[in-house]
Amino acid sequence: MTALKIISVIAGLAFTLFGFFIFFKKKYSLINGFDEAFKKGLKTEEYARRVGLTEFAVGLAMLTAALFLIIFC
Repeated sequence: MTALKIISVIAGLAFTLFGFFIFFKKKYSLINGFDEAFKKGLKTEEYARRVGLTEFAVGLAMLTAALFLIIFC
């Protein structure tokens, strides 16, 4: 059970940080292949912002779940 808690916290932090850097700091190079697709006109900045927001939200959800695991289990 301890391993599950540690993995949940690490994954939650990773998703939250990547989402934060993509959505708020506009580091779109963290998205695989985005720069090339953006230059070709296949992807837009709105796509990158959605990806960043999704990762940020999933990270916060995972951190919340990990917190509940730590407290109640």
